[in-house]
Amino acid sequence: MNNKLKIAVVGAGASGMVAALTAAGYGAEVTLFEKKDRVGKKILSTGNGKCNLGNLNFSTEQYYCRDKKKLHKMFCLFSVWDSLSFFESIGLMVKNKNDYLYPRSEQASAVLDVLRMELIRRKVHIATETEITKAVYCKDGKCFRLTDFMGKTCSFQKVIIACGSPASLKQGDGLGGYKLAKELGHTIRQIMPGLVQLRSDERFLKALSGVRVQAGIHLLVNEREEDYEAGELQFTDYGISGIPVFQFSRIAAYALNEKKNVKVIIDFFPEQEEKCFTVLCRLRYESQAGKSIEEYLTGTTNKKINMVMIKQAGLKPGTKVEEAGWPVIWKLMRQYRTFVIHISGVNPMENAQVCAGGVDFGQVNVNLESEIVKGLYFAGEVLDVDGKCGGYNLQWAWTSGYIAGRNAAEGFTEKNTEGGKNQKTVSKDKEKC
Repeated sequence: MNNKLKIAVVGAGASGMVAALTAAGYGAEVTLFEKKDRVGKKILSTGNGKCNLGNLNFSTEQYYCRDKKKLHKMFCLFSVWDSLSFFESIGLMVKNKNDYLYPRSEQASAVLDVLRMELIRRKVHIATETEITKAVYCKDGKCFRLTDFMGKTCSFQKVIIACGSPASLKQGDGLGGYKLAKELGHTIRQIMPGLVQLRSDERFLKALSGVRVQAGIHLLVNEREEDYEAGELQFTDYGISGIPVFQFSRIAAYALNEKKNVKVIIDFFPEQEEKCFTVLCRLRYESQAGKSIEEYLTGTTNKKINMVMIKQAGLKPGTKVEEAGWPVIWKLMRQYRTFVIHISGVNPMENAQVCAGGVDFGQVNVNLESEIVKGLYFAGEVLDVDGKCGGYNLQWAWTSGYIAGRNAAEGFTEKNTEGGKNQKTVSKDKEKC
Protein backbone atom coordinates (compact mmCIF):
# COMPACT_ATOMS: atom_id res chain seq x y z
CA MET A 1 0.00 0.00 0.00
CA ASN A 2 1.35 3.42 -1.04
CA ASN A 3 1.15 5.87 1.88
CA LYS A 4 3.07 8.63 0.16
CA LEU A 5 1.62 12.10 -0.05
CA LYS A 6 0.37 12.71 -3.59
CA ILE A 7 1.28 16.11 -5.00
CA ALA A 8 0.48 17.56 -8.43
CA VAL A 9 2.67 20.28 -9.92
CA VAL A 10 0.91 22.06 -12.77
CA GLY A 11 3.48 23.54 -15.13
CA ALA A 12 6.97 22.20 -15.87
CA GLY A 13 8.89 25.43 -16.26
CA ALA A 14 11.78 26.53 -14.04
CA SER A 15 9.76 26.91 -10.84
CA GLY A 16 7.61 23.86 -11.51
CA MET A 17 10.57 21.53 -11.99
CA VAL A 18 12.28 22.73 -8.82
CA ALA A 19 9.00 22.41 -6.91
CA ALA A 20 8.59 18.84 -8.17
CA LEU A 21 12.19 17.91 -7.34
CA THR A 22 11.96 19.39 -3.85
CA ALA A 23 8.65 17.70 -3.01
CA ALA A 24 9.96 14.39 -4.32
CA GLY A 25 13.14 14.87 -2.30
CA TYR A 26 10.95 15.13 0.80
CA GLY A 27 9.41 11.76 0.01
CA ALA A 28 6.19 12.78 -1.76
CA GLU A 29 4.81 11.08 -4.84
CA VAL A 30 4.87 13.86 -7.42
CA THR A 31 3.21 14.18 -10.80
CA LEU A 32 4.42 17.02 -13.00
CA PHE A 33 1.97 18.19 -15.67
CA GLU A 34 3.11 20.08 -18.74
CA LYS A 35 1.00 21.41 -21.60
CA LYS A 36 3.86 21.30 -24.14
CA ASP A 37 5.59 18.25 -25.53
CA ARG A 38 8.72 18.83 -23.41
CA VAL A 39 9.52 20.24 -19.98
CA GLY A 40 11.37 23.53 -19.46
CA LYS A 41 11.29 24.91 -23.00
CA LYS A 42 11.45 28.55 -21.87
CA ILE A 43 14.73 27.93 -20.07
CA LEU A 44 16.44 27.39 -23.41
CA SER A 45 15.90 31.01 -24.45
CA THR A 46 16.90 32.68 -21.18
CA GLY A 47 20.03 34.84 -21.09
CA ASN A 48 20.29 34.76 -24.89
CA GLY A 49 20.63 30.99 -24.72
CA LYS A 50 23.25 31.09 -21.96
CA CYS A 51 20.84 31.01 -18.99
CA ASN A 52 21.70 33.62 -16.37
CA LEU A 53 20.91 31.47 -13.30
CA GLY A 54 21.14 34.16 -10.67
CA ASN A 55 23.09 37.13 -9.39
CA LEU A 56 25.48 37.27 -6.42
CA ASN A 57 24.83 41.01 -6.19
CA PHE A 58 21.38 40.21 -4.86
CA SER A 59 18.78 42.63 -3.51
CA THR A 60 15.00 42.55 -3.17
CA GLU A 61 15.11 46.10 -4.57
CA GLN A 62 15.54 44.41 -7.94
CA TYR A 63 11.97 43.10 -7.71
CA TYR A 64 8.53 44.57 -8.22
CA CYS A 65 6.29 43.24 -5.47
CA ARG A 66 3.63 44.70 -3.18
CA ASP A 67 5.09 43.09 -0.04
CA LYS A 68 8.88 43.36 -0.05
CA LYS A 69 9.07 42.28 3.60
CA LYS A 70 7.42 38.93 2.85
CA LEU A 71 9.52 38.56 -0.30
CA HIS A 72 12.67 39.13 1.73
CA LYS A 73 11.68 36.34 4.12
CA MET A 74 11.30 33.98 1.17
CA PHE A 75 14.79 34.76 -0.10
CA CYS A 76 16.04 34.08 3.42
CA LEU A 77 14.52 30.60 3.12
CA PHE A 78 16.24 29.91 -0.21
CA SER A 79 18.90 32.37 -1.31
CA VAL A 80 21.08 32.72 -4.37
CA TRP A 81 23.73 30.73 -2.48
CA ASP A 82 21.21 27.96 -1.87
CA SER A 83 20.34 27.82 -5.56
CA LEU A 84 24.05 27.68 -6.42
CA SER A 85 24.50 24.77 -4.00
CA PHE A 86 21.38 23.07 -5.36
CA PHE A 87 22.56 23.15 -8.98
CA GLU A 88 26.04 21.97 -8.09
CA SER A 89 24.50 19.11 -6.09
CA ILE A 90 22.61 17.86 -9.16
CA GLY A 91 25.69 18.01 -11.40
CA LEU A 92 25.82 21.47 -12.97
CA MET A 93 29.13 23.32 -13.08
CA VAL A 94 28.43 27.01 -12.45
CA LYS A 95 30.66 30.00 -13.14
CA ASN A 96 30.66 33.54 -11.78
CA LYS A 97 30.87 36.21 -14.47
CA ASN A 98 30.97 39.66 -12.78
CA ASP A 99 28.49 38.37 -10.17
CA TYR A 100 26.20 36.91 -12.84
CA LEU A 101 25.85 33.14 -12.53
CA TYR A 102 25.90 30.95 -15.65
CA PRO A 103 26.40 27.28 -16.40
CA ARG A 104 30.11 26.86 -17.13
CA SER A 105 29.27 25.72 -20.66
CA GLU A 106 27.22 28.90 -21.16
CA GLN A 107 24.49 26.69 -22.61
CA ALA A 108 20.96 26.95 -21.26
CA SER A 109 20.43 23.38 -22.42
CA ALA A 110 22.85 22.20 -19.71
CA VAL A 111 20.57 23.66 -17.01
CA LEU A 112 17.52 21.99 -18.50
CA ASP A 113 19.37 18.69 -18.91
CA VAL A 114 20.45 18.42 -15.26
CA LEU A 115 16.94 19.30 -14.07
CA ARG A 116 15.36 16.78 -16.42
CA MET A 117 17.80 14.03 -15.41
CA GLU A 118 17.14 14.74 -11.73
CA LEU A 119 13.38 14.51 -12.30
CA ILE A 120 13.93 11.04 -13.68
CA ARG A 121 16.31 10.07 -10.85
CA ARG A 122 13.86 11.19 -8.19
CA LYS A 123 11.08 9.28 -9.92
CA VAL A 124 8.83 12.26 -10.63
CA HIS A 125 5.94 11.24 -12.89
CA ILE A 126 6.06 13.52 -15.94
CA ALA A 127 2.89 14.01 -17.99
CA THR A 128 3.69 16.13 -21.06
CA GLU A 129 1.11 17.30 -23.62
CA THR A 130 -1.34 17.33 -20.72
CA GLU A 131 -3.08 20.61 -20.02
CA ILE A 132 -4.94 20.84 -16.72
CA THR A 133 -8.11 22.81 -17.46
CA LYS A 134 -9.99 22.47 -14.18
CA ALA A 135 -9.14 22.17 -10.50
CA VAL A 136 -11.73 21.48 -7.80
CA TYR A 137 -11.07 21.39 -4.07
CA CYS A 138 -13.06 18.69 -2.29
CA LYS A 139 -13.37 19.86 1.31
CA ASP A 140 -14.85 16.61 2.56
CA GLY A 141 -12.12 14.46 1.09
CA LYS A 142 -9.42 17.08 1.69
CA CYS A 143 -8.15 16.59 -1.81
CA PHE A 144 -8.03 18.22 -5.23
CA ARG A 145 -9.55 16.81 -8.39
CA LEU A 146 -7.68 17.88 -11.51
CA THR A 147 -9.20 17.49 -14.97
CA ASP A 148 -7.16 17.62 -18.17
CA PHE A 149 -8.21 18.80 -21.63
CA MET A 150 -9.30 15.26 -22.52
CA GLY A 151 -11.66 15.08 -19.54
CA LYS A 152 -9.52 12.68 -17.51
CA THR A 153 -9.67 13.36 -13.75
CA CYS A 154 -7.10 12.54 -11.05
CA SER A 155 -7.04 13.22 -7.31
CA PHE A 156 -4.18 14.72 -5.30
CA GLN A 157 -3.76 15.79 -1.69
CA LYS A 158 -1.74 18.89 -2.56
CA VAL A 159 -1.43 21.02 -5.69
CA ILE A 160 1.26 23.48 -6.78
CA ILE A 161 0.31 25.85 -9.60
CA ALA A 162 3.46 26.86 -11.48
CA CYS A 163 2.07 27.47 -14.96
CA GLY A 164 4.20 30.49 -15.76
CA SER A 165 2.87 33.38 -17.81
CA PRO A 166 2.12 34.42 -21.41
CA ALA A 167 5.45 36.27 -21.70
CA SER A 168 7.27 35.39 -24.95
CA LEU A 169 4.43 33.10 -26.03
CA LYS A 170 1.99 33.47 -28.90
CA GLN A 171 -1.09 35.53 -28.20
CA GLY A 172 -3.63 33.78 -25.96
CA ASP A 173 -1.19 31.17 -24.64
CA GLY A 174 0.10 30.89 -21.08
CA LEU A 175 -3.08 31.98 -19.29
CA GLY A 176 -3.99 28.60 -17.78
CA GLY A 177 -2.52 29.22 -14.34
CA TYR A 178 -4.50 32.42 -13.85
CA LYS A 179 -7.69 30.65 -14.90
CA LEU A 180 -7.17 27.85 -12.36
CA ALA A 181 -6.29 30.32 -9.60
CA LYS A 182 -9.32 32.49 -10.32
CA GLU A 183 -11.68 29.49 -10.30
CA LEU A 184 -10.27 28.58 -6.89
CA GLY A 185 -11.18 32.02 -5.56
CA HIS A 186 -8.02 34.07 -6.08
CA THR A 187 -7.65 37.63 -7.36
CA ILE A 188 -5.56 38.18 -10.47
CA ARG A 189 -3.83 41.53 -10.74
CA GLN A 190 -3.96 42.73 -14.34
CA ILE A 191 -1.08 41.25 -16.28
CA MET A 192 1.20 43.45 -18.37
CA PRO A 193 4.35 42.87 -20.45
CA GLY A 194 7.54 43.33 -18.45
CA LEU A 195 11.17 43.56 -19.65
CA VAL A 196 9.92 44.74 -23.02
CA GLN A 197 10.55 47.46 -25.60
CA LEU A 198 8.78 50.84 -25.47
CA ARG A 199 7.00 52.33 -28.47
CA SER A 200 6.84 55.94 -29.63
CA ASP A 201 5.30 57.92 -32.48
CA GLU A 202 8.23 60.35 -32.75
CA ARG A 203 9.11 60.84 -36.41
CA PHE A 204 12.87 61.12 -35.87
CA LEU A 205 13.11 57.50 -34.66
CA LYS A 206 13.41 56.07 -38.16
CA ALA A 207 16.56 58.16 -38.64
CA LEU A 208 18.01 56.67 -35.41
CA SER A 209 16.99 53.04 -36.00
CA GLY A 210 19.85 50.64 -35.27
CA VAL A 211 21.89 53.08 -33.17
CA ARG A 212 23.26 51.79 -29.85
CA VAL A 213 24.66 54.24 -27.33
CA GLN A 214 25.48 54.48 -23.62
CA ALA A 215 22.94 56.75 -21.96
CA GLY A 216 21.11 57.62 -18.78
CA ILE A 217 17.33 57.41 -19.06
CA HIS A 218 14.77 59.09 -16.81
CA LEU A 219 11.22 57.71 -16.88
CA LEU A 220 8.53 60.31 -16.23
CA VAL A 221 4.85 59.60 -15.61
CA ASN A 222 2.60 62.68 -15.60
CA GLU A 223 5.79 64.80 -15.37
CA ARG A 224 6.97 62.99 -12.21
CA GLU A 225 10.18 60.96 -12.35
CA GLU A 226 9.42 57.33 -11.52
CA ASP A 227 12.74 55.66 -12.31
CA TYR A 228 16.23 56.13 -13.71
CA GLU A 229 18.41 53.58 -15.45
CA ALA A 230 21.74 53.77 -17.25
CA GLY A 231 23.30 51.48 -19.83
CA GLU A 232 23.19 50.67 -23.50
CA LEU A 233 20.17 52.24 -25.18
CA GLN A 234 19.02 50.86 -28.53
CA PHE A 235 16.93 52.84 -31.00
CA THR A 236 14.44 51.08 -33.24
CA ASP A 237 12.17 52.43 -35.97
CA TYR A 238 9.21 52.12 -33.57
CA GLY A 239 10.78 53.18 -30.25
CA ILE A 240 13.55 52.31 -27.80
CA SER A 241 15.00 49.10 -26.44
CA GLY A 242 17.91 47.81 -24.37
CA ILE A 243 18.33 46.62 -20.79
CA PRO A 244 17.81 50.05 -19.14
CA VAL A 245 14.50 50.38 -21.01
CA PHE A 246 13.46 46.85 -20.03
CA GLN A 247 14.12 47.57 -16.35
CA PHE A 248 11.30 50.12 -16.04
CA SER A 249 9.06 49.04 -18.92
CA ARG A 250 6.49 47.48 -16.56
CA ILE A 251 6.05 50.88 -14.85
CA ALA A 252 5.41 52.45 -18.24
CA ALA A 253 3.00 49.66 -19.21
CA TYR A 254 0.79 50.13 -16.15
CA ALA A 255 0.89 53.93 -16.49
CA LEU A 256 -0.13 53.81 -20.14
CA ASN A 257 -2.91 51.38 -19.30
CA GLU A 258 -4.20 54.02 -16.87
CA LYS A 259 -4.09 56.65 -19.67
CA LYS A 260 -1.24 58.57 -18.02
CA ASN A 261 1.33 60.63 -19.88
CA VAL A 262 4.62 58.75 -20.21
CA LYS A 263 7.92 60.01 -21.56
CA VAL A 264 11.63 59.40 -21.20
CA ILE A 265 14.36 62.00 -20.94
CA ILE A 266 17.67 60.78 -22.33
CA ASP A 267 21.10 61.96 -21.20
CA PHE A 268 23.77 61.08 -23.76
CA PHE A 269 26.54 62.18 -21.36
CA PRO A 270 25.59 60.36 -18.12
CA GLU A 271 29.21 60.11 -17.01
CA GLN A 272 29.68 63.90 -17.03
CA GLU A 273 28.95 66.12 -14.03
CA GLU A 274 27.04 69.26 -15.01
CA LYS A 275 29.89 71.69 -14.32
CA CYS A 276 32.40 69.57 -16.21
CA PHE A 277 30.02 69.24 -19.12
CA THR A 278 29.57 73.02 -19.31
CA VAL A 279 33.33 73.62 -19.27
CA LEU A 280 33.90 70.92 -21.89
CA CYS A 281 31.35 72.43 -24.27
CA ARG A 282 32.71 75.96 -23.77
CA LEU A 283 36.32 74.95 -24.39
CA ARG A 284 35.25 73.02 -27.46
CA TYR A 285 33.33 76.05 -28.70
CA GLU A 286 36.36 78.31 -28.32
CA SER A 287 38.84 75.89 -29.89
CA GLN A 288 36.65 74.91 -32.86
CA ALA A 289 34.79 78.13 -33.63
CA GLY A 290 35.83 78.02 -37.29
CA LYS A 291 34.17 74.67 -37.93
CA SER A 292 30.62 73.94 -39.02
CA ILE A 293 28.10 72.75 -36.45
CA GLU A 294 28.24 69.25 -37.96
CA GLU A 295 32.05 69.25 -37.64
CA TYR A 296 31.87 70.63 -34.11
CA LEU A 297 29.66 67.69 -33.08
CA THR A 298 31.80 65.05 -34.79
CA GLY A 299 33.02 62.51 -32.24
CA THR A 300 30.72 63.60 -29.45
CA THR A 301 28.29 60.73 -30.03
CA ASN A 302 26.83 58.73 -32.92
CA LYS A 303 26.60 60.77 -36.13
CA LYS A 304 22.92 59.87 -36.62
CA ILE A 305 22.14 61.30 -33.18
CA ASN A 306 24.07 64.47 -34.02
CA MET A 307 22.09 65.03 -37.22
CA VAL A 308 18.78 64.57 -35.39
CA MET A 309 19.90 67.04 -32.71
CA ILE A 310 20.78 69.65 -35.33
CA LYS A 311 17.42 69.21 -37.03
CA GLN A 312 15.50 69.30 -33.73
CA ALA A 313 17.25 72.56 -32.85
CA GLY A 314 16.20 74.10 -36.17
CA LEU A 315 19.81 74.55 -37.32
CA LYS A 316 21.70 73.72 -40.50
CA PRO A 317 24.69 71.33 -40.40
CA GLY A 318 26.87 73.69 -42.45
CA THR A 319 26.38 76.77 -40.26
CA LYS A 320 29.65 77.95 -38.70
CA VAL A 321 29.91 77.63 -34.94
CA GLU A 322 31.01 81.26 -34.48
CA GLU A 323 28.15 82.40 -36.70
CA ALA A 324 25.63 80.54 -34.56
CA GLY A 325 27.13 81.95 -31.35
CA TRP A 326 27.64 80.46 -27.90
CA PRO A 327 24.02 80.76 -26.63
CA VAL A 328 22.75 78.77 -29.63
CA ILE A 329 25.50 76.16 -29.37
CA TRP A 330 24.94 75.80 -25.61
CA LYS A 331 21.19 75.31 -26.15
CA LEU A 332 22.03 72.64 -28.75
CA MET A 333 24.38 70.86 -26.36
CA ARG A 334 21.80 70.93 -23.56
CA GLN A 335 19.55 68.81 -25.79
CA TYR A 336 22.06 65.97 -25.39
CA ARG A 337 21.20 65.83 -21.70
CA THR A 338 17.47 66.46 -21.90
CA PHE A 339 16.36 64.67 -25.07
CA VAL A 340 12.65 63.86 -24.80
CA ILE A 341 10.84 60.90 -26.33
CA HIS A 342 7.12 60.56 -25.72
CA ILE A 343 6.04 56.96 -25.16
CA SER A 344 2.85 55.78 -26.80
CA GLY A 345 2.86 52.08 -25.91
CA VAL A 346 4.81 48.92 -25.12
CA ASN A 347 5.44 45.94 -27.33
CA PRO A 348 3.00 43.03 -26.89
CA MET A 349 3.36 40.13 -24.49
CA GLU A 350 4.91 37.98 -27.23
CA ASN A 351 7.98 40.24 -27.12
CA ALA A 352 8.23 40.41 -23.33
CA GLN A 353 10.81 38.48 -21.32
CA VAL A 354 8.63 38.42 -18.23
CA CYS A 355 5.05 39.14 -17.20
CA ALA A 356 4.05 41.70 -14.58
CA GLY A 357 0.92 41.06 -12.52
CA GLY A 358 -0.68 37.72 -11.71
CA VAL A 359 -2.03 35.97 -8.62
CA ASP A 360 -2.34 38.46 -5.75
CA PHE A 361 0.81 38.07 -3.63
CA GLY A 362 -1.22 39.01 -0.57
CA GLN A 363 -3.29 35.83 -0.94
CA VAL A 364 -0.36 33.51 -0.22
CA ASN A 365 1.63 33.19 3.00
CA VAL A 366 5.40 33.05 3.37
CA ASN A 367 5.24 29.29 2.65
CA LEU A 368 3.52 30.13 -0.66
CA GLU A 369 0.39 28.33 0.47
CA SER A 370 -2.92 29.92 -0.48
CA GLU A 371 -4.69 31.86 2.27
CA ILE A 372 -7.96 30.86 0.59
CA VAL A 373 -7.57 27.14 -0.17
CA LYS A 374 -5.55 24.96 2.20
CA GLY A 375 -3.15 22.62 0.45
CA LEU A 376 -2.85 24.83 -2.65
CA TYR A 377 0.51 26.44 -3.42
CA PHE A 378 1.88 28.77 -6.08
CA ALA A 379 5.35 29.18 -7.56
CA GLY A 380 7.05 31.30 -10.18
CA GLU A 381 5.77 33.84 -12.61
CA VAL A 382 2.09 33.06 -12.07
CA LEU A 383 2.40 35.18 -8.90
CA ASP A 384 2.48 38.97 -8.92
CA VAL A 385 6.26 39.12 -8.49
CA ASP A 386 8.70 40.03 -11.23
CA GLY A 387 12.33 41.08 -11.27
CA LYS A 388 14.67 43.16 -13.35
CA CYS A 389 17.22 41.81 -15.83
CA GLY A 390 20.24 39.98 -14.43
CA GLY A 391 19.09 36.54 -13.32
CA TYR A 392 16.56 37.83 -10.78
CA ASN A 393 13.51 36.22 -12.39
CA LEU A 394 15.12 32.80 -12.53
CA GLN A 395 16.20 33.25 -8.91
CA TRP A 396 12.55 33.84 -8.03
CA ALA A 397 11.68 30.65 -9.91
CA TRP A 398 14.22 28.59 -7.95
CA THR A 399 13.28 30.17 -4.60
CA SER A 400 9.51 29.95 -5.02
CA GLY A 401 9.73 26.45 -6.47
CA TYR A 402 11.76 25.23 -3.51
CA ILE A 403 9.50 26.86 -0.91
CA ALA A 404 6.28 25.61 -2.52
CA GLY A 405 7.64 22.09 -3.01
CA ARG A 406 9.04 21.79 0.48
CA ASN A 407 5.95 23.09 2.24
CA ALA A 408 3.55 21.10 0.09
CA ALA A 409 5.40 17.97 1.20
CA GLU A 410 4.92 18.87 4.86
CA GLY A 411 5.63 16.29 7.56
CA PHE A 412 8.92 15.10 6.09
CA THR A 413 12.06 16.01 8.00
CA GLU A 414 15.69 16.34 6.98
CA LYS A 415 16.49 12.66 7.50
CA ASN A 416 13.76 11.71 5.03
CA THR A 417 15.08 13.90 2.23
CA GLU A 418 17.63 14.19 -0.52
CA GLY A 419 19.53 17.32 -1.47
CA GLY A 420 22.00 18.03 1.36
CA LYS A 421 21.98 21.33 3.21
CA ASN A 422 19.31 22.86 1.00
CA GLN A 423 16.71 20.43 2.35
CA LYS A 424 15.73 21.97 5.70
CA THR A 425 12.78 21.77 7.98
CA VAL A 426 10.26 24.59 8.11
CA SER A 427 11.13 25.46 11.71
CA LYS A 428 14.83 25.79 10.96
CA ASP A 429 14.19 28.11 8.03
CA LYS A 430 11.89 30.28 10.11
CA GLU A 431 14.63 30.61 12.71
CA LYS A 432 17.03 31.61 9.96
CA CYS A 433 14.78 34.56 8.98
